Amino acid sequence: MISYLEFEKPVAALESRIAELRTTAAEGDLDISNEITRLERKSADLLSSTYRALTPWQKTQVARHPMRPHFVDYVRMIFTDFVPLGGDRTFGEDHAIIGGFATIQGRKVMLIGHENGNDTASRIKHNFGMGKPEGYRKATRLMELAGRFGLPVVTLVDTKGAFPGVEAEERGQAEAIARATEACLALPVPMIAVIVGEGGSGGAVALASASRVLMLEHAVYSVISPEGCASILWRTPEKAADAAEAMKVTAQDLQALKVIERIVNEPVGGAHRDPEFTAKALSNALVEELDKLARLSPAEIIAKREERFLGIGQD
Repeated sequence: MISYLEFEKPVAALESRIAELRTTAAEGDLDISNEITRLERKSADLLSSTYRALTPWQKTQVARHPMRPHFVDYVRMIFTDFVPLGGDRTFGEDHAIIGGFATIQGRKVMLIGHENGNDTASRIKHNFGMGKPEGYRKATRLMELAGRFGLPVVTLVDTKGAFPGVEAEERGQAEAIARATEACLALPVPMIAVIVGEGGSGGAVALASASRVLMLEHAVYSVISPEGCASILWRTPEKAADAAEAMKVTAQDLQALKVIERIVNEPVGGAHRDPEFTAKALSNALVEELDKLARLSPAEIIAKREERFLGIGQD
């Protein structure tokens, strides 16, 4: 059952009415198929027009939708032969960041990403996708391992930001994020990052400093959450919608600014309405990008990655 967002209430009302009519039709001898078809068409048109005109704040809500596919969902739908590798060889295991060997359409890769969980228990286990220092050190270890074996790296980014707790700071959160970012930039193999939900702050950048950065159509990517920005600038999180607009958090804005290279289309109504459609589109996009980068030598890969980041913000 779909969980509706605030701005989707008109669609929810129509779909509720359609469900009622179907129940009525099933229980009686009334032929109301024409009315159901009319309302279905009206609902589809309303959903399409709504999603064509989403504001940055509404896109942020879609990116955070509780039913939106996460890392483990994409592993199940896109990748095969996934072999998870755990631990940072220093402190312990972090379940917010998962990584390991995987295969996508016959191509072997090192897959790393944030996992948010899909219910209360799993969200607590995965710390709501907020990585701790050991998670970023694990990511660094796996990227370096990929470099030694000549494996491309694919990252799926979906986090509000790195875990801000005192214990994380005590274990060197800032240093761990900086090392992971450095490892991304120094990789002698292709690296493709995809913002699949919310890409927040350094916790996202640490896994997204890649050769190519992709975003799903309704994903968002920002230096701070809209609520956090609003709290700093206006002293109230109620200005989050204004902050989202000002920060240019959407895939469309970021592609225009050359922060990302490619937008992967989602089904009408967001990835949560048709995860299989989203997964197939993402799989094909990843394979296309991997094949393009496979032609480059290690020196060319590093040089082009450096050129990419130095070129951001230039005309």
